[in-house]
Amino acid sequence: MSATEEPQKLYAAREPVFPKRVTGKFRNLKWLILFVTLGIYYITPWIRWDRGPNLPDQAVLLDLANRRFFFFWIEIWPHEFYFVAGLLIMAGLGLFLFTSALGRVWCGYTCPQTVWTDLFFTVERWIEGDRNARLRLWRKGWDFQKIRLRLAKYAVWLLIAVATGGAWVFYFADAPTLFMEIVTGQAASVAYATIGILTFTTFVFGGFMREQVCIYMCPWPRIQAAMMDEHTITVAYRDWRGEPRGKGKSRDDLGDCIDCNACVNVCPVGIDIRDGQQLECITCALCIDACDDIMAKVGKPRGLIDYMALTDETNERAGNPKVSVWKHIFRLRTMIYTALWSAIGIALTVMLFVRSDIDMTVAPVRNPQFVVLSDGSIRNTYDVRIRNMTGETTDFQVTLTADQPLRIELEGQEGNVVEVPVDSTQLQRVYVIAPAGSAAAQSNLTDLRLWVEDLGTTTRSFEDTTFFGRDME
Repeated sequence: MSATEEPQKLYAAREPVFPKRVTGKFRNLKWLILFVTLGIYYITPWIRWDRGPNLPDQAVLLDLANRRFFFFWIEIWPHEFYFVAGLLIMAGLGLFLFTSALGRVWCGYTCPQTVWTDLFFTVERWIEGDRNARLRLWRKGWDFQKIRLRLAKYAVWLLIAVATGGAWVFYFADAPTLFMEIVTGQAASVAYATIGILTFTTFVFGGFMREQVCIYMCPWPRIQAAMMDEHTITVAYRDWRGEPRGKGKSRDDLGDCIDCNACVNVCPVGIDIRDGQQLECITCALCIDACDDIMAKVGKPRGLIDYMALTDETNERAGNPKVSVWKHIFRLRTMIYTALWSAIGIALTVMLFVRSDIDMTVAPVRNPQFVVLSDGSIRNTYDVRIRNMTGETTDFQVTLTADQPLRIELEGQEGNVVEVPVDSTQLQRVYVIAPAGSAAAQSNLTDLRLWVEDLGTTTRSFEDTTFFGRDME
């Protein structure tokens, strides 16, 4: 390297992306999904659901203080975390399914980063104008107009970011109550910290980092290749039809692409789909809308850029008709994902409807293993935890069944009935006694079953355990 030659730079500054406004069926679909998803996110915490006088009336609530999750008529307790695990597995399989069938359709339409970035782009166009106006504003020096437009844009972005952070915390407490506590300065510090963090991340990720989050921070672009094959439908450019591209009037020696760059100008990540499949592409299909609009204006068939599979290229180059979309979607891989996804969903649904309103656990107290009473009988001790999920204070009867004559006593209770408050658990110490000289008192181990019965509904639950006799000495 000569003394005057500058060293090669290994870092290139980011070139901001200013997507152009576009109309079309995919843009309309994205608008619909944007409004639906944001509506669900912002409105859901305010929906009320009457569960009775002793339970919260918020339809969707993650009650961390009481370690419960409410979803309309469904109540999930800590010991039922398998429902949450099952839903997470279903979400993962669903992502695999849609990616293997339709590429990065999640990234292009429903990913939170995509939805909020799209919303921030809309605000930017509304305040600063479309692509050309934003480019001119970016390149011009700072003056009163630029400062005014930027401050207005940032103010709206900040309102959206605050609403985003605020909506999230409302899922973890009663929304109306928490809202009043926040505006009056009486909310817990963790609520303000959470709102602050989510406000900052939403403002920065949606307003400034945008496509950089998808390209550099999200791992999914690097994982998706394992989910896709030659039958996966994704956004692609028909180069065999569009090349060679050109803008000349005589088009006998040119393809259909007039090199207008409309597909590039509308891309939210700033790539050229005509360069082939790229890691940055989120398959939002806005380039399809832009290209179809141009093709209609120049009198050429639509579909120069389209959703298609790699196998379609081979067929179309050979002059064969395009394979049906459904044949690409319904193939062995997607059917396996669908079967697994459906099986887990059906299993969770069945478990949800057959679960009991009573839950119990039995923990034998083995220090000591047994106690010899004054009359020679043998006593074992058990800690029985009863969980009342019925929605009202309930009397539960504790009984046992065994092949040997055993009797039961409850510590601190007259008889064998214990009252458990609504939506709570109660630890009850239970004594099981074998008469002196009985087989259970003299034997090593005796199997028994402890029962808990709701006296109001006769619903029962049981757990098996063992009784230790003298032969354990």
